[in-house]
Amino acid sequence: MSEVRGSHDASGLFLRGVCMGAADVVPGVSGGTMAFILGIYEELVDSIRNVARPPLWRALLGGRIGEAFAAINGRFLVAVGAGILTAVLSLARGISWLLRNEPVLLWSFFFGLVLASVLVVGQRIPRWTPALWGALALGTVVAFWLVGLVPAQTTEAAWFIFLSGALAICAMILPGISGSFVLVLLGKYQFILDAVNSRDLATLAVFVSGIAVGIVSFAQVLGYLFRRYHDVTVAVLTGLMLGSLRKVWPWKLDLETRLDRHGEVVPVVQENVLPGSIDGEVAAALALAVLGFAVVLVLERAASRRET
Repeated sequence: MSEVRGSHDASGLFLRGVCMGAADVVPGVSGGTMAFILGIYEELVDSIRNVARPPLWRALLGGRIGEAFAAINGRFLVAVGAGILTAVLSLARGISWLLRNEPVLLWSFFFGLVLASVLVVGQRIPRWTPALWGALALGTVVAFWLVGLVPAQTTEAAWFIFLSGALAICAMILPGISGSFVLVLLGKYQFILDAVNSRDLATLAVFVSGIAVGIVSFAQVLGYLFRRYHDVTVAVLTGLMLGSLRKVWPWKLDLETRLDRHGEVVPVVQENVLPGSIDGEVAAALALAVLGFAVVLVLERAASRRET
């Protein structure tokens, strides 16, 4: 397991969680990408993995709560988790508004952010070999294909809400594959967003239960891959981020639409297009893309200084 951070770093971990939560709300942007940028990804996976390992359960059965808390890197998980939850509850309404009213500007910022993330995460591999380039290409193709799938209309039964939570969280901790976008593909993004905004506790309880099962199970796989095939895993994850740029491209043409459960027209099939003439919106979009790119570089430099 990664080294446990001291309590003095709780505020920094909370803010990283806020960044992850803000990204998770947007379909096409992964909280896992933010965790990678902010230098906490592998510690996050290791800490979640420990929930299903014997030291935790031995301590719980013996009534040693403090030991159990330490076994799962509890300070780290609580601080990051609180930040994620705070962002989801406080930003869901605002980001939902931006997606409806200023999509080009929002997507432009995240396009710059994800593009810089590809460069930053790729630098974590000291030497790129043909096999690693192949892994990068595989991840790129998979993500490019996934984000091009057409969203489905699905049941709102409890079992499907549980399954949606499990699948979404698996994607959410993968850089480049957005858990929110998986919910879009499953036809449950707006449904869950409405449940958050209306505080529908029954629906959220089922959804969160799926998240808990999915994240602990999937973390075991990721932890194993990082231990045994670190550089290949990073190469695939970098490819996933690169392929996801298809989804976060700001300018889109709606080819097919449908009415959602509120009677609003939502796009189903979109095509990426180039912007028209250079106007104020395009200039603002380019500026926000540059800002997103710069934010990642600043965060990476700050993380490098801390490690030094």
